[in-house]
Amino acid sequence: MRFLAPVVALWLSLLSASSHAWWNEDWIARKSVTLANPAGEVTDAPVLIRLHTGNFDFLSANENGSDLRAVAGDDKTELKFHIEKWDGINQLALVWVRVPKLTAATQAWLYFGNPAAAPASDAKATYDAASAAYHFAEAAGNPADSGPNALNATAFTGERVAASFANGGIKFNGSQSLSLPAINPASGVSVAMWLKPAALDGTLMQSDGFNATLTAGVLTVQAGAASVTASVPLVAAQWQHLAIAVDDTVKVYVDGKLAGEAAGASLPGGGLTLGAGYSGELDEVQLAGAARDAAWFAVQAAQGQGQGGKLVTLGVDESTEGGEEAGIWGTLFAALTFDGWVAIGILAVMLVIAVWIMVVKAQYVNRVDKANRQFMRKFRELSTDLGAIDKAQGMATEFKHSSLYRIYHIGAVELSHRFKDTDAAHLRDKNLSPQSLEAIRASLDTGLIKETSRLNQLMVLLTIAISGGPFIGLLGTVLGVMITFAVIAATGDVNVASIAPGIAAALMATAAGMAVAIPALFGYNYLNSRIKSITTDMRVFNDELITKLAENYSR
Repeated sequence: MRFLAPVVALWLSLLSASSHAWWNEDWIARKSVTLANPAGEVTDAPVLIRLHTGNFDFLSANENGSDLRAVAGDDKTELKFHIEKWDGINQLALVWVRVPKLTAATQAWLYFGNPAAAPASDAKATYDAASAAYHFAEAAGNPADSGPNALNATAFTGERVAASFANGGIKFNGSQSLSLPAINPASGVSVAMWLKPAALDGTLMQSDGFNATLTAGVLTVQAGAASVTASVPLVAAQWQHLAIAVDDTVKVYVDGKLAGEAAGASLPGGGLTLGAGYSGELDEVQLAGAARDAAWFAVQAAQGQGQGGKLVTLGVDESTEGGEEAGIWGTLFAALTFDGWVAIGILAVMLVIAVWIMVVKAQYVNRVDKANRQFMRKFRELSTDLGAIDKAQGMATEFKHSSLYRIYHIGAVELSHRFKDTDAAHLRDKNLSPQSLEAIRASLDTGLIKETSRLNQLMVLLTIAISGGPFIGLLGTVLGVMITFAVIAATGDVNVASIAPGIAAALMATAAGMAVAIPALFGYNYLNSRIKSITTDMRVFNDELITKLAENYSR
């Protein structure tokens, strides 16, 4: 029974982990999304999901993101979503998902991996009927409203910022402005935005009976007869979330927390002008014809850069072809950037070549060493007749792998050029001059050098693998880290969970470089020691052969 209990518990855990149905079999991959909202229940909230190489497998999705789908936690209900940016080449994306009910722990899914899928991004359906949303993603012209009311800006004199809080943004110099049309104030008015002040004084926004001004970073908002001063000052050169809600009271929220309120407010009239006295950047401006509550603004603020309690947590990729990815290694390979794949591909080719060289050279060295030992035994037997081995029938074939035989053959050929017969019986009639011995030695030395070169052939490729492999891996790592930080800077997702996979994947290139260099180093040292031993034997044999020639053919 003691053994049965943990087995049952393990089985139940596996059952629960795989109990989620698959929304649509045409999509082969999905990723879990966990939304943690401790501020309270919020309905129809647009949630920004930042995807990049550290948390999403762009290689499994379509290049333009047309196969992306958002599905509720029941794995049945599709959610409306809007792709603000999708860059499959640089592997980063900004996706806004409309969550019908956001609680303390809400589950959702992102499905991808269907090449035939048509785009389903729907900006107007992502925001409720009372909303207007400005992402400032346009390259030029007046900023457009992504919401359902098409409340596009009527005038804009500011500057575009290519990389702002989330994708593009706008910047004012203190005299520039943005004019937005009036929104229907059905149950109040709300204004929310991300801002990074360059100066802490000036008029931030204004309308009929409404204005918000900065004085030394302290925000003062006046709505009709009501006036409130924020208890939390804004900080220069730092992104902060600012929100103002007006009905019969006016409330100011800084970074999702209430910073002041005052009663007796009246709703703004007419359109809203941003800037005209503000110096700094703005991004993700949201208007609403309702007075949003604290929980709503807390959700929007929790989507910011470097927030302590992140709203969105992405899980591992899952696939219909193999279930959940293979743990840590699956996450690393999914996060590997293009340059990392290039570096690892080059290193893989180098490893194959290095292993092939080590195997081929080891076989060659073993054959040469074995043939040399056999030749030396025959040489000792016939050492008094230096031409007998070379004249014996089939000896050339028997010793074809022997480097010593090839050196000996050079000496035998040199003798045959000088004497018709080298048999021992005729040694008294033969005589080599010192000049002839030197000439024969030169020929033998030439043969020795050629045999040494043959033994060392292709060994330079192992040295390239040893020295070049780690540098190629290091280059892949450096480029991967650079791309990871650049993508994170563009998406604004700077928590450890988003950085770690990209950095770890980048380090795989260095690990691959070491995986090439270490076996190549061991193989090179082993082969080099064997080659040195054979080379030493050839030098000794060379000297021994010259000595015997001098003894037998010199007087």
